[in-house]
Amino acid sequence: MIFFNYETDFQLVDEAKYEDWIEEIVTSEGLIAGDISYIFCDDEYLHEINVKYLDHDTLTDIISFDYCEGKIVSGDIFLSIERVRENAKEFNVSFDTELLRVMSHGVLHYCGYKDKSVEDERVMRSKEEEKMAMFHVEQ
Repeated sequence: MIFFNYETDFQLVDEAKYEDWIEEIVTSEGLIAGDISYIFCDDEYLHEINVKYLDHDTLTDIISFDYCEGKIVSGDIFLSIERVRENAKEFNVSFDTELLRVMSHGVLHYCGYKDKSVEDERVMRSKEEEKMAMFHVEQ
């Protein structure tokens, strides 16, 4: 199941549409959606997690904790709504577009995609675009 939790005032509109989309991302990669939690928070909340669990004293837009087992995709994905807003401005895209990119990015990591090398990052960006386009297709 896909879960949405809020540690900020932000709320998704039509959670069911996002839930269907995330499940479709996972199944389109030949995997099975297990329990995937999205936790929407602010910079301070995510920074605390970054320092406490990853020993990184930086701001970030997303941190994911992977609990996948075999073909079952599960994990916790923390998203800073403040970073998503800033990234949207920086990349000159709408907030909604950037939110879809970051949400798909987190689950794509669970599907086996990386972004540490230039080639991995190119593949990840391509997959993000592919999966974002699926959001507009009626389920």
